Amino acid sequence: MNQLLIAAALFCALSYPFAANADIPMELMIVTPARMTQALDTTITDTTVLDARQIRDSGAADVPTLLRTLGGVEVTQSGGLGNVSSTFMRGTNSDHVLVLLDGVRINSATSGTTALEHIMLDNIERIEVVRGNVSSLYGSEAIGGVIQIFTKQGHGAPAVNASGGLGSHGTMRLAAGFSGSTDADSYSINAGAVKTDGLSAINTAIAPNANPDNDGYDNINFDAQVKHAFNTDHQLTAALFGTYGDSKYDDAYGVPTEVNSTKVALEKYSLASDDQLNDQWHSKLNWALGIDDSKDYLDGIENGRIKTANNQLSWQNELRIDENRRVNLAVERLVQTVDSDIQYSQTERTVNSLLGGYLGEYGTQQVQINLRQDRYSDFGTENTGMLGYGWPFADEWRVSASISNAFKAPTFNDMYAPPIWGSNPDLLPERAINQEIGLRYASGVHQAGIVLFNNRIYDLIVYQNFLLMNIEQARIYGAELSYAGKFGDTGLNANVTMQNPRDTTTGELLLRRAESFINVGVTRHFGNWEAGAGWKYSGKREDYDINPPFARTTLASYSLVNVSASYMLSKQLKLSLRADNLFDRDYMLVDGYNTLGRTLFAGLNYQQ
Repeated sequence: MNQLLIAAALFCALSYPFAANADIPMELMIVTPARMTQALDTTITDTTVLDARQIRDSGAADVPTLLRTLGGVEVTQSGGLGNVSSTFMRGTNSDHVLVLLDGVRINSATSGTTALEHIMLDNIERIEVVRGNVSSLYGSEAIGGVIQIFTKQGHGAPAVNASGGLGSHGTMRLAAGFSGSTDADSYSINAGAVKTDGLSAINTAIAPNANPDNDGYDNINFDAQVKHAFNTDHQLTAALFGTYGDSKYDDAYGVPTEVNSTKVALEKYSLASDDQLNDQWHSKLNWALGIDDSKDYLDGIENGRIKTANNQLSWQNELRIDENRRVNLAVERLVQTVDSDIQYSQTERTVNSLLGGYLGEYGTQQVQINLRQDRYSDFGTENTGMLGYGWPFADEWRVSASISNAFKAPTFNDMYAPPIWGSNPDLLPERAINQEIGLRYASGVHQAGIVLFNNRIYDLIVYQNFLLMNIEQARIYGAELSYAGKFGDTGLNANVTMQNPRDTTTGELLLRRAESFINVGVTRHFGNWEAGAGWKYSGKREDYDINPPFARTTLASYSLVNVSASYMLSKQLKLSLRADNLFDRDYMLVDGYNTLGRTLFAGLNYQQ
């Protein structure tokens, strides 16, 4: 920890980073950190916002590619585009990250994770990333944080957008949309398609039984949202979303001629009523259904299927006590069901939840309090809370601190899968306690900050003696540092994460997580041109060898350089060029699995 503090002090002598991008205004209104609308510069929990322009200018195809650029976030992938990804926030497990799509769970109740690799970016308007325990707002899974993805909404005059491009490995992308609004109605409709020939997911020099052919990926996605305002106080919104991925993958323990593939459908349906009942009371009643439907195929024949449905009903009420104090009261009901060709001993669970939140300003100081209770039909009740404090002690400076606890419910695989998998119906939730303190600076086009965090996780579920048990513990502490600023026409963004994610029982590093990683990005505007370059570094990581007896092994550190350029052909039409892994570095994120070498992509974007 002393090394972390010394490095943090040295970094802070140069700058105190704050936001992901200097172009994101601090007065931007966001909702995820408190489940109430607030300005970015008043948030107590560490929050990053990626807006529509950043998403569009990134040139990234999917959500995992974009998340890799953020401080505190690591993303691994078992092969190329469309293959299984895992997201680690602040060193916590991949199933300790809650993903919401417009506030809706679309995760698998069997694996406990969300298939982010199938969410493309063409129909995404904004992403809010909150680091740290936020179970007191959202319930299970939010030990490491929350990633909330917002789809596009209609606003302004009717307008068309379209984009397309070609790249290495036979990659093709197409997308189009139409959106707009009138006095009473708004609408947004978007659709896209992605296709790539990919590369062999597994390195056959390491695992020779894998099929050496390329593992391609196809995706079709769409979303639609319609909102009608009956008057200034009452509006109704209906929305749907679907993304359908077909990915080939390799089996390290099969035969070189077999062909494995997975078809995954992620869907979301929702209906919401927003009502301003009086000057102090805003009510939102929301029904939603989130679906994760996965089918596996061997040589074209289905050999496995599993479907999760998250049926969600919530009623949230924001009460304004006065101009500086607000209360949030909510009740929620979640019914999770599993349909599979695997025989689960139980296929449904119900979660009834109560939430109370408070945001208050006392002069220049801010206070946030959250309390939540989740009652599970299968293992009982979990209570979580958060206490946070923020103080802008000078015009440009602000300090914040918080303490919170969180939990992660055992999955259906953990409790109800066939006994041969080691399932245990007596498992308890995994639990965590997190403390953090942050120092932030913002002045004009320069924004900066440092966050120190300490997260202790108890009752971790591990497989031992052919049974899953709550026996492990972990402690993750570290520092996140970042800087965002502009120097004339040049923009600079940088973030550094230093962490110590360890199993306290064995003293070993948690798998696939580095003790340090860095992202640096530079952009330059000149005339109709914009050029950019990014550098990513990740330190060594531990993993299990892909081959028996599956001993622990070390994945080497790596660094990558990406470059991009764009040219405005007209006010509406932009040409973009991108080269990832410019120097064709060979590296691994998961032992035995290939990563893409140098790739090129050229695209056109039309925005009316």
